Amino acid sequence: MGHITKRSGHYRARWLDPDGRERSRTFSRKADAERHLTAVEGAKLSGAYIDHASKITLAEYAREWAATRPHRPTTAARTAYLISKHIAGTKIGDRRLSTLRASELQGWVAERSQILAPSTLRLVAGVLRSILSSAVQDRLIASSPAARLSLPRSKRERVVPLSTVQVQALADAMPERCRAMVIAQAGLGLRIGELMALRVTDINFLARTTRIDWQTSPDGKQRVAPKTPRSRRTLPLPNMVAEALAQHIAAFPPVDGLLFTTKHGHPWRHEYYGSRIFAPAVRKAGLPEGTTTHALRHHFASVLLAAGESVVAVAELLGHENAQLVLSTYGHLMVGSEDRMRRAIDGAWTADGQMTATAHG
Repeated sequence: MGHITKRSGHYRARWLDPDGRERSRTFSRKADAERHLTAVEGAKLSGAYIDHASKITLAEYAREWAATRPHRPTTAARTAYLISKHIAGTKIGDRRLSTLRASELQGWVAERSQILAPSTLRLVAGVLRSILSSAVQDRLIASSPAARLSLPRSKRERVVPLSTVQVQALADAMPERCRAMVIAQAGLGLRIGELMALRVTDINFLARTTRIDWQTSPDGKQRVAPKTPRSRRTLPLPNMVAEALAQHIAAFPPVDGLLFTTKHGHPWRHEYYGSRIFAPAVRKAGLPEGTTTHALRHHFASVLLAAGESVVAVAELLGHENAQLVLSTYGHLMVGSEDRMRRAIDGAWTADGQMTATAHG
């Protein structure tokens, strides 16, 4: 229990917080001090105690929060950047956690919306919500002021996949050393890091399979675990990919087993390959502006779905955790789905109920 001491006409309430640290607060009336102690003891019993004395700022707590997350290196780097640029680097970053108001955060959303795309703003707001939810669990705030933020609507543009003619034109526009990289990524549906981590031992030409167990870090210096557990997978090796890889190996022998390297024998850095090699080839091939290496994964998925492959199977081949992402991204590319729906409904009604357009005529 807490206790009250009187000094110079004021009353100081003292108590121990849930962590055993002594806290105090001064009141001009004894009754107010007593009510405060009663509220404190009740909050401690119910688990709702908040440390209002903490001076930690949002930016400071955000960095502590990020340091304790079990993030992969790439995710950790992206999260650190978002916190530094869009939270710590704004007016709310220096605000004490205990004094943050929902209206302040809504103003932050309005300000960020002027420089961020809706999808990016949603990503940053998601990080902020996670940070403040953790602060609630740490009893630094009673509730999250970010719980009901209003965010701009994010309209996802429909994927328009590259055709096989466009992919071939892109491969032809690449430096000879990199042509097989385009064919392999389009024919296997690989992420850029997975492509650059491929080794000779991952390719089984006899069994016609490719094993994906690693990806490279963005700087190309490390082989790291793939994005998710499902990303570890065995893929069928199409003939066109096998032929491209065989020709590549003959022309550019692997370095330390690594299939794709620079002319100096070094692993590719993602950014360098994307901006200095891939982007110029996109322009040379006359492809849509903004086409990135990820477009080759879209091509892979679209070809399989157009051929009637199931969403679940495509998700597994892409290394996704579930099929919902594939359905939401590529559902509009499933050729013939409307006709299958019509046949299914008409077949059910005519077979089970023998109901035709003239049945009740």
